[in-house]
Amino acid sequence: MAKIVQNPDSIRIRRIYEKPDGGYRVLVDRLWPRGVSKARAELDEWLKDLAPSTDLRKWFGHQEERWSGFQERYRRELAANPAVPDFSRDCASREDNVLLYGARSATENEAAVLREYLLGLTGGP
Repeated sequence: MAKIVQNPDSIRIRRIYEKPDGGYRVLVDRLWPRGVSKARAELDEWLKDLAPSTDLRKWFGHQEERWSGFQERYRRELAANPAVPDFSRDCASREDNVLLYGARSATENEAAVLREYLLGLTGGP
């Protein structure tokens, strides 16, 4: 089976508070980031359905000691999410996808988990 998203460089993650630098920009937070206007965000899409559930987001609370559990639980949510296969195919059709997040941590955020998950997906026979 082949990966749906074949080029790891085609999916980047960036904090929404950073200046836009091109690519197809998708916010993957369930909540709109404070202090960012829609014009400044320069979004192509806001996909709340790909974000962690409210319960998971509240449980995690960006507590470092819960990061491993968050990743595991969020991956389970993604595996059961019917929006993921279509989004994965959409990403594969574009050369530059930017998953945007609002968290302070550049490594412990939902966009990082989603990127890893999308790059690990496999297509059908």
